[in-house]
Amino acid sequence: MPDAALTRPTPEPLALLRYIDVVLVVAALPLVVLADLPLLGYVVGACAWIAQRVAGVLLERAAKRTNDPRRLVGLNLAGSLGRAWLVGGAILAVGLAGEREDGLIAAVLVAVAFTVYFGASLLIHVTGDSK
Repeated sequence: MPDAALTRPTPEPLALLRYIDVVLVVAALPLVVLADLPLLGYVVGACAWIAQRVAGVLLERAAKRTNDPRRLVGLNLAGSLGRAWLVGGAILAVGLAGEREDGLIAAVLVAVAFTVYFGASLLIHVTGDSK
């Protein structure tokens, strides 16, 4: 019988780094409240960012399961464009439906989250942990 410690899945060493952007977005809530920034803009920006990250993970998993090169390119292209439209549309909608400041805080939140996501992705790629 195999040793239980050897068969137990080991945590990914850079798992937190892979989702540090989402952690940052959620952790920004107290700062937004304390600084009396537009809460509607934060909520819409945070929901849009998290939704597009979930969509990205699901599309990545679907892409890994396919052997068809056309489907792979289609998933990657449609996923990238769709995710960008989701976030951009949410920022535009909250800016038009609410106050301009709501759109601004949503845009700043997404810009910071993207910067952190991009930097973490580069770091993960450089370290060779691109599972």
